[in-house]
Amino acid sequence: MGQTQSDGEVQLGHIQRLYKKFVSECPSGNLHLHEFRRIFGVSAQSLTEESAYMDSVFHSFDTNEDDAIEFVEYVAAVHLVLRGKLEDRLKWSFKIYDHDGNGQLERHEVRRIIKIIYAIKKHSGQMEGDELSPDQVCNRIFELVDKNKDGHISLEEFMEGAQKDEWVLKQLKLDVRPSGWFIEQQKKNPYL
Repeated sequence: MGQTQSDGEVQLGHIQRLYKKFVSECPSGNLHLHEFRRIFGVSAQSLTEESAYMDSVFHSFDTNEDDAIEFVEYVAAVHLVLRGKLEDRLKWSFKIYDHDGNGQLERHEVRRIIKIIYAIKKHSGQMEGDELSPDQVCNRIFELVDKNKDGHISLEEFMEGAQKDEWVLKQLKLDVRPSGWFIEQQKKNPYL
C-alpha cells in the first residue's frame, strides 16, 4: 500500500513533516495560545482586534477545549484551512462568529467579527475605500440571511445564505489570516 490513499486525503509523508514542524514549534507537544499568536505574528503590541480574532480562531481549533491544540487538532486545522470543503469552512466560520456557543448568531456577534476583520484589513492595507461600514454589513447580512426574521441566524440560515449569495459568502467566510499564513508557509517550505 502506498502513502497516498486518494487526492482528498493527506499523505503519510506530509503528516510526518507536519509533525516534525509541530514538534519543533511546540516542544511540549501542545500549541498554546501565546505560541499560536507568535506563529501568526500577533504580539502583545498587536491590535486588540487582531488578538481577539486570533483568540477566536485558536479556540475554534481547540476542539476538546483544553486550552491547547494537540497535533491531531493541528492537522485537522491545516486540512480545513487549506483543503476543506466550502461547507466545512462555513461551519468553522459560524463557530467563530458564535462567540457564546449557543448555536445561533446575534447581531452583536456578527458585528464583533466584522469589526475585527475591518480593523485587520485596514491595518494591513487591504481595505477598499468604497466598502460599507461594519454596521451596514451586519444589517445587510441579517436582511439577506435571517429568513424567519427572528433576529438570530441559525447554522442552517448561515449556510444557505452564504451559498446562495456571493456577497454574503464573501462577508461570512473567514479567510483573513489563517489560510494566507498557511499558504505562505507552504511556499517557503513545501515540506510542511
